[in-house]
Amino acid sequence: MAWNEPGGGNQHDPWSGGGRGGSGGGGKGGGNQGPPDLDEALKKFQDKLNNMLGGRGGKRGGSGGGKGGGSKPRNPFTLPGLLVVVALAIWAASGFYLVDQSERGVVLRFGEFQEVVTPGLQWNPPLVDDVRMVNVTRVRSVTQTQSMLTQDENIVSVEISAQFQVADPRNYVLNVRNPELSLENALDSALRHVVGGTDMIDILTSGREILGSSVASRLQSYLDNYGTGILLQTLNVESTAPPDAVQDAFDDVIRAREDRQRTINQGIAYANAIIPEAQGQAQRLVEQGQGYRESVVAEAEGQASRFNALLGQYEQSPSIMRERLYLDALSEVFGNTAKVMVDVSENSPLMVLPLDRLNGAGTAGGAAQSGSNEGLDPRVLERMRSSQSNSSNSSNSNSGISREGR
Repeated sequence: MAWNEPGGGNQHDPWSGGGRGGSGGGGKGGGNQGPPDLDEALKKFQDKLNNMLGGRGGKRGGSGGGKGGGSKPRNPFTLPGLLVVVALAIWAASGFYLVDQSERGVVLRFGEFQEVVTPGLQWNPPLVDDVRMVNVTRVRSVTQTQSMLTQDENIVSVEISAQFQVADPRNYVLNVRNPELSLENALDSALRHVVGGTDMIDILTSGREILGSSVASRLQSYLDNYGTGILLQTLNVESTAPPDAVQDAFDDVIRAREDRQRTINQGIAYANAIIPEAQGQAQRLVEQGQGYRESVVAEAEGQASRFNALLGQYEQSPSIMRERLYLDALSEVFGNTAKVMVDVSENSPLMVLPLDRLNGAGTAGGAAQSGSNEGLDPRVLERMRSSQSNSSNSSNSNSGISREGR
């Protein structure tokens, strides 16, 4: 059956608490309960809040919808207490903060140092503690370009850069008001001190590395004395240059130094190539001299030994050894010469001994009779012919071989 039947007399809400009735006042009706009314729930909440704050409250009831209930005294501390609780909750929640892995937190309580907090979720009372975050892993850099006076009263321009990290967060925050400005001033002071004690030519050429190391050590000592909490990582001398008015002259000097060094290197290379060869030749000559000396000494020692042996034989039979030595000497002398021995006696037949061909002939006798006459003196040949013509008339007689030089 529809709840909004036409006719007007039978209209009723199936979720309402009342039954069928006229257009009179409302009241709590029968037993069917529907979903709660949103306006009614909001009104109940307002009533509870008023009761909590000490306001008036009442109940709605009856068919006439009249106001019910009485007044309740208001508590003057309820609202401030609630506000204080809410404020405390907000204050406590705002004290949480997160420290990054690369940071450290310096905690100051009413301006006084308390501690250095590590990475993670931390809590400090707001408005009481002041937490200052410091990055301790980031490498910072400072660069300066300055013109300054050297030891030999010349002006040089130096560009230098320094890289540093924060080593002590507490000193970095509390000891110095502006640590990076203090670093720049200390760098300028250290650089001027070192450059002022160095000649210009050393700064422009080979002394740059020494300049960088000296400035770095002096700068770190300044930072430690100031208590800045800064650790110097590297210091680089980017460039060093003379004034523009004398730049060309210094370029010529640098080119001359490079030419000098190149010539020295060429000389060293030539010496390295020549000296080993000369040393090898000298060693070869020394070894040849030693070999010659050893051979001469050995030969002399052999001759001395041979002479000593012949001396013993000579003492035993002097005449025989004298004859033998004489024959050995003649054979040694005439063995390499084209000479012959002839008998020049008037009455004896001519005997020709070609000593240079005796070694190559089959027998000594056949070689003496059938030897060739080539190479003999013409007078000897004439003598031989005359001797052969008179040999048939003369008688055989013994002839001896005269030995020249005996």
